[in-house]
Amino acid sequence: MRLLLTSAGITNGAIAEALAELAGRPLTELSIIHIPTAANTDGGDKGWVINDLVNLQKQQFKSVDILDVAAVGPELWQPRLAAADVICFGGGNEQYLAKVFREIGMKDFLLSVMDSKVYMGISAGSMVAGKYLQHELAAALYPEEDFHDVAEQPMELYDFCFVPHLNSEWFAHVRKETLEGMKNRLTGPAYATDDHTAIALHDGSLKIVGSGAHWTSAD
Repeated sequence: MRLLLTSAGITNGAIAEALAELAGRPLTELSIIHIPTAANTDGGDKGWVINDLVNLQKQQFKSVDILDVAAVGPELWQPRLAAADVICFGGGNEQYLAKVFREIGMKDFLLSVMDSKVYMGISAGSMVAGKYLQHELAAALYPEEDFHDVAEQPMELYDFCFVPHLNSEWFAHVRKETLEGMKNRLTGPAYATDDHTAIALHDGSLKIVGSGAHWTSAD
């Protein structure tokens, strides 16, 4: 399986190159579908969603489709995702996204088609593909979010926790010192990246790409 885990999408040339390398073709030859479903529960300004889409458009993909999988039935979303070379799941609320995925059977669908595709995540879209931090640790890192009392289960397509937006001005607690303080309470490995760094996974091989900062619990 080939996955590209990002905090903020394709924010620089190194991340774009990593996606092309995972796909085995130039981005101009690839079709991508963007799934903005995780943003459904977030109110207020959606400029960050627009920025993510603009960054995709700048790469000059062969085509860019957009589809909210919570808004349509499987007879519509399954063939649209199956037709794309890259399936990109956008940012927002990772708990809500996991709930939607559980209800519509997204994991089983992805496992049936991903041999020929690249999974790309942006923030919540990256997080939901792996493992989630323990509820109390996630709430401490992202107090801006409402985690409620019941934690949804992610898809666990990879075996660590992805922590997006390291050093972001919008998430004041996602800092290396905070993560270091949590290290002994983690139940498994974790990686954090800033908005200019990503993680490329190819059949179990992990590569850090981009021009920014990252943190790993293995350090």
